[in-house]
Amino acid sequence: MQKRSDRSEASRWRKAVQRAVSLPRIALALGIGTVGGIVFNWLTLPLPWMLGPIVFNTVAALLRLPIAPPASVRPYVVVVIGVMLGSGFSPAILNHIGDWLLSLAMLAAYLFVSALFVIPYYRYVGRFDPVTAYFAGMPGGLNEMTFIGRDMGGDDRRIALAHTSRIIIVVFLMAAWFRLTVDYDPASRASAGTPFSVIPATDLFVLAAAGVVGFFLGLKLRLPAPTLVGPMLVSALIHLGGVTHSPPPSELIVVAQIFLGTIVGCRFVGVRPGLIGRSILLSLGATLIMLSITMLFAVLFHTWFGQNLEQVLLAYAPGGLAEMSLVALAMNAEIAYVAVHHMVRITLVVAAAPVAFTLLKRWKRKKASDGHSE
Repeated sequence: MQKRSDRSEASRWRKAVQRAVSLPRIALALGIGTVGGIVFNWLTLPLPWMLGPIVFNTVAALLRLPIAPPASVRPYVVVVIGVMLGSGFSPAILNHIGDWLLSLAMLAAYLFVSALFVIPYYRYVGRFDPVTAYFAGMPGGLNEMTFIGRDMGGDDRRIALAHTSRIIIVVFLMAAWFRLTVDYDPASRASAGTPFSVIPATDLFVLAAAGVVGFFLGLKLRLPAPTLVGPMLVSALIHLGGVTHSPPPSELIVVAQIFLGTIVGCRFVGVRPGLIGRSILLSLGATLIMLSITMLFAVLFHTWFGQNLEQVLLAYAPGGLAEMSLVALAMNAEIAYVAVHHMVRITLVVAAAPVAFTLLKRWKRKKASDGHSE
């Protein structure tokens, strides 16, 4: 009993030491991310407080600077993003939800077509093994595809790098696309929000309560991206019900984006620069394939969906839920439409990909067995 207690104490001590060592690295990463946000904001680039930290910390990772992601606080940081996204739901949205059903149904077809092209790309161009290629080529679910792919026998590092690169590239390309093709003025960003000083104290309390309740509700209901989706749903309910019309304070939104961008940028920490470069190049090809399919679906079906081209592009683009919702906010798009589509996309991929993979394995095994029996 004494030995077990000693081992437990030693384990707690090691974890405490690791946290103490990581704190300066995390502080450096956040400092680099903040500088990146300031520079991108000064240059009036789109999504400066997220893309700046991503770029600066990716470069820092390539230079092997002693940085570490503040990953442990991500579930709490995305609560702010969730409450902010929920504030984009207005009572008028209820009149349009029925109009989205066709668009959501076609989303399943889009995911199937994307996987049909991207999985062979990773298999034959990237020369990934079949399991790794399958889970790397899925258009969504970074953490889920990495963990499930590893359990199925894939290379979790390659899968994680493929999805990380995809999210970064999609966010950059979409932001650049709207900057070049749409009359979008970065100086008047919608994502700036409302300052603390303008929001009534009662509204601040309601928004905070929505975040806390949504956090635990998302975990309890096991929602996809629970600490983001839970607060978003609770925030949507209170905004739809007219309890408040205020978004979270702009200062909190900026801080949340710096944390989020820093975490994404630090995903390459500890990876060899050569492997990072190859992963980004491979992912660039895969992402361009996905975005070409996205553009095809948007051009062919946007009028059928009753949406403009840009709206469907944002809703179907295979970026992260939080990241693409922030792009939609910056572009003055209908946040509810975009966020709901990304929630459904991730849910479909996470639910269907492992099942489809298992069925595919059984079919191949049966086919091989039938071939031997002949």
